[in-house]
Amino acid sequence: MLAYYLHDLNPFIFRIWGNFGPRWYGMAYVLAFLCGFLLLRLLAKRGYTQLRPEQVGDFITWAALFGVMLGGRLGYVFFYRPEMLRDPLSIVRVWEGGMSSHGGMIGLIVFTYWYAWRHKISWMNLGDNLVVVAPIGLFFGRCANFINGELYGRLTNLPWAMLFPKELLDPANVAEAERAVAAAQRIDPSLTTPEAIVNALPNEPRLREMLRSILTPRHPSQLYEAFLEGVVLFAILWFVRTRTRQPDGVLTGLFFVCYAIFRIVVEYFREPDASLIAGFTRGQFFSFFLIAIGLAFIIIGKIRNRHAAAKPEVRLPA
Repeated sequence: MLAYYLHDLNPFIFRIWGNFGPRWYGMAYVLAFLCGFLLLRLLAKRGYTQLRPEQVGDFITWAALFGVMLGGRLGYVFFYRPEMLRDPLSIVRVWEGGMSSHGGMIGLIVFTYWYAWRHKISWMNLGDNLVVVAPIGLFFGRCANFINGELYGRLTNLPWAMLFPKELLDPANVAEAERAVAAAQRIDPSLTTPEAIVNALPNEPRLREMLRSILTPRHPSQLYEAFLEGVVLFAILWFVRTRTRQPDGVLTGLFFVCYAIFRIVVEYFREPDASLIAGFTRGQFFSFFLIAIGLAFIIIGKIRNRHAAAKPEVRLPA
């Protein structure tokens, strides 16, 4: 039998006390916004966007707060966990995880439309440059999901499969959870819940060996998504932005279409984290709408065939 990797990464960078301390999940957002700022400012300096370089910091800050954070969190609540509305305080506890990429995209669409109107610049041109750097954020976000051991994949026996202890928290795995608690109490009587086992795992090697006989190997779907939605999507959009000259709106449409296709594919390897809709996971279902939106952006962009004015000293690709 293969010795599958058992996920035991600590979600905390370090603990100050109890469950308080900086987490890798939060660090992922900091890195995403920092990289997004640097890359968008580079595009502004090269004349690809109507944003002036000195405007980029202001734009990224508000886009992060009102687009990504607010839109992503509300999307998670409404699309995946509407029961959280019964406990409004749970909505603001973003450090515990729970963001929707689809919600974040909707939030960014609304915010960039307002920002472009407010500053009298091309909304489609602004969006075209924002989507080029967006995959960096998706990459860091999926890496954070992996560190947290959440959003794991479906069962598999492939050599690179992994064991994710958080499957014990899934209501569908009650039998495994009960077995794990019974075995864990022989190691430490204070481990009376699956949550306690997961929290103690990084510091208790004996739990790892015990869990290897209980957990099931799964796809590391978070890493699949980090690669496709982050690395591959960024490479495609960066190439199109810097090596070709497309009408405003085309890159935005290309982002939506490619992201949706990658998400639909990866969802076949990811354990559904909510009930299915018409036989599709929620990630797949919402992605179908993104494809339609993306195609609309591409078609409208090609028909309008407008190019936002670049700085006169910058020569864009022909």
